[in-house]
Amino acid sequence: MKISVGLSKDQAERLRHVASRLGVRPEDVARAGVADLPTQPEEDFQRAAEYVLKKNEELYRRLA
Repeated sequence: MKISVGLSKDQAERLRHVASRLGVRPEDVARAGVADLPTQPEEDFQRAAEYVLKKNEELYRRLA
């Protein structure tokens, strides 16, 4: 599938910079970012997990 995405000048420049630093094409960097996106935890889940860990920190320390 081929998708066209509009980027601001700043976004395009950052993409080119990262690609240049890595020695790959900007398209490859964008493709890697899109492929990685679904593996990132949801922000709400991340906040909830951090809250539970902090709230129960003492309990987990004692159980360890």
